Amino acid sequence: MLACAACGRQAPEVSAVVPEAIDHAAAGEAARPAAGALPMVLPDAPPPWVPLTVELQADEVRGALRKAAAALAEGRLYHEADDAIPLYLAVLALQPDNREATRGLRKARAQLLASARGLLEQPEDQRRALADAAERMAVAVYLAPEGKPELELQQRVQVARRLLALNRAGEDALRKGRFDEEGGALAAFTEVLALDPGNSRARQGVAAVESGLLRAAEEAATLADFDAALRLLDRAAKIRDDAPTVADARLRIEAMRMAQLAALRDGGLRDLTSPKGLKDAREKLERALRIARPGDEAVAVLRQRIELAAHYGSFRPGQVFTDALLDGGRGPQMIVVPHGGFQMGATNGEPGAVDAERPQHYVRFERGFAMSITEVTVAEFGRFVAAANARPRAVRRGHSVVYDERSGNFIRRSGVDWRSGYNGARAAPDDPVMHVSVRDAEAYAAWLSEQTGRYYRLPSEAEFEYALRAGSTGRYPWGNAGVPPEGSGNFTGGEDVSPSGRHWKNAFVGYGDGYWGAAPVGRFRANAWGLHDMAGNLSEWVADCWHASYRRAPADGAAWYNPGCRQRVVRGGNWANAPEQTRAAWRLSQDSDMTSARIGFRLVRGI
Repeated sequence: MLACAACGRQAPEVSAVVPEAIDHAAAGEAARPAAGALPMVLPDAPPPWVPLTVELQADEVRGALRKAAAALAEGRLYHEADDAIPLYLAVLALQPDNREATRGLRKARAQLLASARGLLEQPEDQRRALADAAERMAVAVYLAPEGKPELELQQRVQVARRLLALNRAGEDALRKGRFDEEGGALAAFTEVLALDPGNSRARQGVAAVESGLLRAAEEAATLADFDAALRLLDRAAKIRDDAPTVADARLRIEAMRMAQLAALRDGGLRDLTSPKGLKDAREKLERALRIARPGDEAVAVLRQRIELAAHYGSFRPGQVFTDALLDGGRGPQMIVVPHGGFQMGATNGEPGAVDAERPQHYVRFERGFAMSITEVTVAEFGRFVAAANARPRAVRRGHSVVYDERSGNFIRRSGVDWRSGYNGARAAPDDPVMHVSVRDAEAYAAWLSEQTGRYYRLPSEAEFEYALRAGSTGRYPWGNAGVPPEGSGNFTGGEDVSPSGRHWKNAFVGYGDGYWGAAPVGRFRANAWGLHDMAGNLSEWVADCWHASYRRAPADGAAWYNPGCRQRVVRGGNWANAPEQTRAAWRLSQDSDMTSARIGFRLVRGI
């Protein structure tokens, strides 16, 4: 405006000298931009003021002074040619010693300084107010180039304009979401506070930067990006030491994390109640792992339940249960065998091993299974016979193989069937059922499946050895010791004595279990997986057909079965086996119609 007002006019020659524009050095080091500060175009200093040209003749001086005094009284100082300052300057150009003009200019300077100070304190429309103050100070400096108040006030105006520009740049950066990065809002507000520590607008801006970072942190947490949320919180924490707002935000975000984890855990657990929900539950677990802290309890619960569901369905390893029968009774007591893998068969250097037990090979069960805790009892099998009107093989044939006390041998004896014990006498209800063929055992499993609605079957050979070993790797089910631990099972012990005083010729030296013949089920200590009599009492039918070796044997633990095969596999030692036949890898081929006082069975149920 000033420049245009002077266009085309010639300024009078007066003794006042127009000063050079004040640079940063004149304004003090504090006015310089800090290193790394927000890049911006700062407000330029206004151009030096050039007074409007007023042409006076000597006889017009008195009239000009009257006009100038009137303009001064009305506050019209410099914008028009008939304002106070241009008129006083024109008078002084003709009469340099004119006292009235000099006093008039001094009053005009005072008004300029006062109005500039007022504009500096004006809170509204600061941009316009500071521009007006700068313009007034340019006039004042023109009038008093060496005036200390003018220079000081001009410096204040320039600093105020810089502070305003910085505040506005910071607020613009805030709107754009540029908070504390280089050239962002915090840099601008920090520079303002370095120049003016009490600047309320900059203080509010710093608080807004902190609030913006906290808001962004919570938004990141809402999107489950807690790593980003923590980084934003850490950035906010650097703005003010021990800021309570940051501490409160940390608590809120941690609560959001816990709420999300709880929701994922509960949702995953609900998924597991559906037969096809395992995939969805695993997806929720993956999401939970991305946001959880190490060792989080909710994640551990969900992971454990997913693992259990994947390997055990609705069961857990070691769980004991029975299934209800249609007739109101209960099925055999079952226990859940843990999933896993093992080396099946005998090693090449194992004493007593034969080629049929090799090659040793790795078998893995991806899913657990339930196995009857004991061998099937006479009472349990009798319920099947009565309900199904079954006629097991020994009943139809009229005989079975029993132990003969007089000769000490095993002989065929008429009238022996599933109700009989090892010597042909009547068996007790809790004795393991013997004198049954493999097909009798399979018929019982099929009947039990019908009664319970669950799938019962004979164990595969791999399942039997896996459960017999129960995590051990030795020659015998109990390890490599040549004598069984006391109370571990019904084996051929050197201390066992028959009713007529017989002793075993080939037995575990120094071992006695108190039984000559099969013992009632569950009388001896269970193995590590809660199963009784796996290695002794009776040998047991398994589902596999006989193969002369393990070459090409299944690696998943399934039964190796060929439809129509006659030779089946028997596993596990019995009360009348030689010690080498009690090894964990021992196996025997038997005709599927075979019934004997040394062979029984137990069942497996899918879970």
